[in-house]
Amino acid sequence: MPRVPSIQRRSDVPEAAAHHYDAIASSRGHVSGPFSVLLNSPEVAGRAAHLGSYLRFESCLDPAIRELTVLTAAREHDCHYEWSVHVALARKAGVRDAAIAVVAQRLPLDELTEDERLVIGYGRELLRGKGVSDRSGHGRERRPGEAEEPLLGRTRCARCEPPHDSFLRDDFPKRLD
Repeated sequence: MPRVPSIQRRSDVPEAAAHHYDAIASSRGHVSGPFSVLLNSPEVAGRAAHLGSYLRFESCLDPAIRELTVLTAAREHDCHYEWSVHVALARKAGVRDAAIAVVAQRLPLDELTEDERLVIGYGRELLRGKGVSDRSGHGRERRPGEAEEPLLGRTRCARCEPPHDSFLRDDFPKRLD
């Protein structure tokens, strides 16, 4: 049973805020997932969609790095909706199945490429410890670039911050596997 109403139709939003619904539907093809909940506060939904659109469609991150970042965040937060949407996008962007399996099963990073280790290791440390230590080395030996590094963290946080799909259902399972 939903905890928060799910906005499925444009008519569910006040006319003065319908432009937020239209912008989300236009950029993503439809309104679903967290946006159907966020639209209970149309201004918040519009702002979140704007940030999400920039990170997903306009940022300087390589698509494979971006999608691996999203998968890492989705897995670390057990965010089923983001995971299910982005696995196919990650494969299309060129993320290797081996890297997806490491993220999905929370396996060690030993068999990954340098870029995969950097992205997944950075994400795990950031999300598990709420920060990245100077001693960890994630992003120290080789950085994605001054312009890209802040985007890695922001991409992670924007994908699975509340309200993500665990807020949608009382019976949400806490594991992906």
